[in-house]
Amino acid sequence: MLYEWIKNMDFAYPYAFALFALLPVLIWWYVKKHDKQKATINVSTSRAFTASSWKNRFRHFPFILRLLALACLILALARPQKRNDEQQTQGEGIDIVLCMDVSGSMGSRDILPSRMEVAKEVAEAFVRSRPIDRIGLVVFAGESFTQCPITTDRNTLITQIQILESRRYLIDGTVIGEGLATAVDRLSKSGGKSKVIILLTDGKEDPPETRLIDPLTALEIAKSKQVKVYTIGMSAAPSTIVENSVTTKGKKNPAGDFLDEALLGKIANETGGKYFRARDKDGLKSIYNQIDKLEKSKVEISSFKRFEERFLWFILAALFFLFVETVLRFTVFRKFP
Repeated sequence: MLYEWIKNMDFAYPYAFALFALLPVLIWWYVKKHDKQKATINVSTSRAFTASSWKNRFRHFPFILRLLALACLILALARPQKRNDEQQTQGEGIDIVLCMDVSGSMGSRDILPSRMEVAKEVAEAFVRSRPIDRIGLVVFAGESFTQCPITTDRNTLITQIQILESRRYLIDGTVIGEGLATAVDRLSKSGGKSKVIILLTDGKEDPPETRLIDPLTALEIAKSKQVKVYTIGMSAAPSTIVENSVTTKGKKNPAGDFLDEALLGKIANETGGKYFRARDKDGLKSIYNQIDKLEKSKVEISSFKRFEERFLWFILAALFFLFVETVLRFTVFRKFP
C-alpha cells in the first residue's frame, strides 16, 4: 500500500531535492563536534570504561530523529502531489451500419487468408477508430438479419464481427437488396443526424425464391430515408481466384460469381456515397480509411489535470520526529553541565 502511494506521486518542485546535500555536511559537523566534547583523563587501565548501557548505545538516536525531520521537510518543500489526468470526449457522432455479405463465396481464398477473415479484421479496426459513433452490423446471404443493433458498446459489436462465418447461419445466396433494406430499417429508427451504410459484398444479386425486396426497391427506400451508402466490391482479379469449396454438379461455383459493379455503383452514386473495389487486404484497408476521412465525426476532447497535495503528511512526520527528539533530549538523554 505504501509502495503504491509513493509510486503514484509527482513533485512540483523537484529541484528542492538539492537540499539533501546538507545532510552529509550535518553528519560531518555532528561527528566533529561530538569528538571535541569528549573529556580527556589519564588512567592506568581502561577496563572500567568498557561497560556499556542502552543509553550509551542509543546516544545518537536524537540526532537521527533530527535528520529524519529535516529529510521530511525537504520532501515537503518539493511539494509531493498525486496527479490525475482525465479526458472528456464530446461530439456529434454518426450512425453507421456495416452491411456485410456472409455468403459461401466469402470463404474464397483469393484474398488470403480468406475474404471473410480479411473483411472481419478490417471492419474491426474501423470500429475501433470511431470512438463516438453508434455502429450496428447487418449480415446477408440468401436472407438478411441484424447481427448487432446500432450501439456504442464497442466490445459487443467487435465480438459479433469476430464470430462471423460464411455459410453458417443463413441459406446460401446473395440478397443485396434485402441486406440494404434491413440496414436502412435499422437507421430509420435511430435519431442520428447523419446516417451511413457501408455495404460490402463479393458477388451479384443471387436471390432464392423467398426474396422479398430487390436491390432497386431497397435503393429507393434508402434515398427516401436520406441514408448515404458506400459500397465495396470485394474480389481479386478473376485470373487469381482460388476455389475454397468443392464444386458439385448442378451447383454454382461460389468463387466464380463476379461482382455487379454497375449495381453497386448505382446504389452508391444515387445515395451520395461512393463505390470502391477491393482486390486485396491493403486495398480494403485503404477503402475504410477513405470512408473514415469522408465521414468525420465532430469530436471535442477536453483534458483535465487534477492534483492532490500530499506535502502535509511530510510536515506532520517532521513535527513528530522533532517532538520525539526534544522529549528524549530533555528526559532520557538529558546532559548535565
